[in-house]
Amino acid sequence: MKSHTQVLVIGGGVVGCSVLYHLTKLGWNDVMLIERSELTSGSTWHAAGGFHTLNADTNMAALQGYTIRLYRELEALTGMSCGLHHVGGVTLADTPERLDFLKAERAKHRYMGLETEIVGPEEIKKLSPITSVDGILGALYDPLDGHLDPSGTTHAYAKAARMAGAEIVLRNPVLATRPCAEGWEVVTQNGTIIAEHLVNAGGLWAREVGAMAGLMLPLHPMEHQYLVTEETPEVYERDQELPHVMDPAGESYLRQEGRGLCIGFYEQRCDPWAVDGTPQNFGHELLENQLDRISDSVEFAYRRFPVLERAGIKSIINGPFTFAPDGNPLVGPVPGLRNYWSACAVMAGFSQGGGVGLSLAQWMIEGEPERDVFAMDVARFGELRTDRDAGRWITTGYTRAKVRENYQRRFSIGFPNEELPVARPFQTTPAYDIWDKQGAVFGAAYGMEAVNYFADEGEPRYETPSFRRSNAFAATAREVKAVREAVGINEIHNFGKYLVTGPDARAWLDTIMAGRIPHPGRLTLTPMLSPKGRLIGDFTVTCLDEHRFQLTASYGAQAFHMRWFEQHLPKTGVTIENVSTRRIGFQIAGPRARDLLARSTRADVSAEAFRFMDAKVIAVGMQDALVQRVSYTGDLGYEIYVSADAQRQLYQTLEEAGRDLGLKPFGMRAMMSLRLDKFFGSWLREFGPDYMPAETGMDRFTAYNKASNFIGKAAALQDKAAGPKRKICAFEVDALDADVVAYEPIYIDDAVVGFCTSGGYSHYAGKSIALGFVPVDFIRDDLEVEIEILGERRKARLLTQPLFDADGARMRG
Repeated sequence: MKSHTQVLVIGGGVVGCSVLYHLTKLGWNDVMLIERSELTSGSTWHAAGGFHTLNADTNMAALQGYTIRLYRELEALTGMSCGLHHVGGVTLADTPERLDFLKAERAKHRYMGLETEIVGPEEIKKLSPITSVDGILGALYDPLDGHLDPSGTTHAYAKAARMAGAEIVLRNPVLATRPCAEGWEVVTQNGTIIAEHLVNAGGLWAREVGAMAGLMLPLHPMEHQYLVTEETPEVYERDQELPHVMDPAGESYLRQEGRGLCIGFYEQRCDPWAVDGTPQNFGHELLENQLDRISDSVEFAYRRFPVLERAGIKSIINGPFTFAPDGNPLVGPVPGLRNYWSACAVMAGFSQGGGVGLSLAQWMIEGEPERDVFAMDVARFGELRTDRDAGRWITTGYTRAKVRENYQRRFSIGFPNEELPVARPFQTTPAYDIWDKQGAVFGAAYGMEAVNYFADEGEPRYETPSFRRSNAFAATAREVKAVREAVGINEIHNFGKYLVTGPDARAWLDTIMAGRIPHPGRLTLTPMLSPKGRLIGDFTVTCLDEHRFQLTASYGAQAFHMRWFEQHLPKTGVTIENVSTRRIGFQIAGPRARDLLARSTRADVSAEAFRFMDAKVIAVGMQDALVQRVSYTGDLGYEIYVSADAQRQLYQTLEEAGRDLGLKPFGMRAMMSLRLDKFFGSWLREFGPDYMPAETGMDRFTAYNKASNFIGKAAALQDKAAGPKRKICAFEVDALDADVVAYEPIYIDDAVVGFCTSGGYSHYAGKSIALGFVPVDFIRDDLEVEIEILGERRKARLLTQPLFDADGARMRG
């Protein structure tokens, strides 16, 4: 065993071996893997081995497609069999809502190039004769679905890595990990290894491996059971293998296993496993069978697949798998730890393992993955170091509760407007009870409660999950009307906020940001770019004075952005602090917003004294507040920031001053409708790491000619010179009762030419609006397209002027 290596991977399951292989594939061969026992000794060896492409996140679906296509490459490279069975998969729909979901997924697949299709009951019966179609409305058929040999596939990854020079050391438990000058000192049973980079692919033991480095990784193992039947004539007398059948109503998946069947369940009566830690001596064991937990599911399965009643049970498998709170993997550089990488919580290892390995290897070697992988970025759960407080909100208790909820919802419909109830409210602001008393219907993001809309007396305090317009529609319309005709108030805690200070603060910001850095008392909008020129931030930069700046951006990207800041922070001259939950307040917006502010302060807030994009510290009521003249609503508006302990008093001041001005609270549903009136983009919709500035309209905030050699400048200049091949456009859609959400395909002359990034209903204009990418060659003022919404193509027309305040007179006046 060598004592020094460029990369050390801890964990010999399918994910660890995939990471090792992909590192060698991309050119790094001074790499090694340490496994406490034998390869596949954790969850891998007892996995059912199924794979599929279906995933609500399109980039995750694309990575799953990459994983599946990779297996043939591995077989050809190594001469080993992965035991591939490309039998296709059928996901059943027994309700209109489930069919809507599958239609929405099929629409995404059209522009992704995945050959899935919606099939009816008769076609389902032809594909899978053993399936009862009683009550079934249709299904999604995917020819790529199938299953494989988990052990053979893992060993193929390992052999391919070894062939390229990787070292694999078995039966060598890791005892400690410590940061050192060279990277990481890893103490093992057989000696100490110095690694430049450390990858935690510990699987069932990832929590324990993370704890060695002072981390609380948000994952938890769950018990999972599946059954294998005896030989069954309806199976072995066929001339071709049966397809997979996913039956969400029965919380089950079924496939052929030799001459019998394999059926697994995601039951409601589920149990977290190893709550106090995974035993060190756990290995190739199974857990005690818990058939009582799945009795209801088995009974349902007998009705869906009657053949099961005649098939004897050959074996029962009950083993643990790890899950993150949202079910997606935890991948990428861990915030706050140099060269420490996560490749954990990959519960669908044979669908996602290849994509995880590829993305992590690209991240390490090339500086960033080729596509937006925020859906599995470990940073989406905030600060994980247990010795830090700012930005740390995730806990073991929250994780366990949400993992159990996610397991129970493994086959549930993912509605675009759904707010899951478990472990809520978790974090709240001082204004929470103020909103609650006014009928607030809350949502949650990044652990924090935020108002979605306000229900009137007699209306339910719950938004019905739907792909169509929900019961929040009328309430949202009321709130939009209040903003556009009078003045609305909305909390601004759901921005990430950072305080940058020091004598070199301006110079550093000029390098880290692609836009211009403002002068004192002013603010600017600016993108932040990766070295390849991609959008990794959409920021407002406020200059408080020459050595102090406030940055605001997406609330859910705090750890993502802090990780980037810290990676590029100079050793002296600049300090950055995450103040997201300490600096909060309200925004006010609408034609009476200036009147409301004037009543609340002695400062001059006239249009001449307080210009658009100005920032001033003034007394509002009894509090000194940072007031910025800007609003995401596109209206005349102000953001008012105070410390968290002053928020309630600030609200009292504004509420009293605004009673006869028509002041009304509004939530995020109204906010997202209001921004559509101005075609304002949204983070991780119109703006994100998949896109360049010029194609999104962020080029107007990019200072290509500024003297600073900002990160991504060369790539951005090259992209600008070449010109974008596509651009974000706004469309008015002839919608019925459903609006664009995201990723719906855009057609021109029966060909898919683009896709939607977001959309919704403009209550101000009374129109359904979609934003999406279209090739520049097609863009003209009279452009008409079709957008597929829930399986139906709806006509849409290009909009060339904003629906509200097209000349900016009200916003800027």
